[in-house]
Amino acid sequence: MLRNEGDRLSRVIVCTPRQEYFHVSNPKAHNIAEIADPDKAKQQHDELKPALANFAEVIDLPELAGHPNSVFTRDTALCTPDGYIKLRLGLDTRLGEEEWMAQALESLGEPRVGEITAPGTVEGGDVVLAGTVAFIGRSTRTNEEGVRQLADLLRALDYEVRTLSLPDRYLHLDKVMMVAGPERIICFPELFPAGFFKGFESIEIPERGSNTANVICLDKDEIIAHAANSEVIGILEGKGVTVHTINLSEFAKGMGGPNCLIMPLERK
Repeated sequence: MLRNEGDRLSRVIVCTPRQEYFHVSNPKAHNIAEIADPDKAKQQHDELKPALANFAEVIDLPELAGHPNSVFTRDTALCTPDGYIKLRLGLDTRLGEEEWMAQALESLGEPRVGEITAPGTVEGGDVVLAGTVAFIGRSTRTNEEGVRQLADLLRALDYEVRTLSLPDRYLHLDKVMMVAGPERIICFPELFPAGFFKGFESIEIPERGSNTANVICLDKDEIIAHAANSEVIGILEGKGVTVHTINLSEFAKGMGGPNCLIMPLERK
């Protein structure tokens, strides 16, 4: 069951980069800024998996052939307390990853409770579940029709839906907000209207440089962060959050952060 991304992580899907992530003939088409160093990327991912395993069962899927972005498992589906929602990715070169993940989830016994259909697009990085509230970002990857379909599905699962249109400079919602516990939000305050986080405590971070809210919540006040996110790490530690730092530079080259690398299945 996964209702609040601030609860303790107990089961998660990752995808270790072994071949596809490094064999990219057209990086721009895949939204990859720079081809990652294979040895460094594998080493970094091999540091992430045991950090997750201290809290959760880690399921490692093989990469999808021809899909370098399949290492970023987060975007392909959304797990809820009742089952998973099959998403529809907003980058053409990623289409097909949804079915790959759907097959994996169903093999693990996860029922499907909904699906985003064309012309709608939703990527998992644009959705944050926080107890009774579902935050959805409207972005270059998650369009208006996708937001409408997902909002209807989540309201039927008893979520209150709060939506935000993101500036184009941000790929996903999880770049600008994420949870650090069941009732704690990390965010760039300038981007959100008054009352958007009603019912939650906000940990505000400055919108500058390479700062990002993209972290993995392991448990209440315990997260994984990219080591380069140093200013944000300092702020979080000052608020009593335990931060496990991992150098994820080779995934930043693929425009991804820690949260992009996991598909959370269950939290307790």
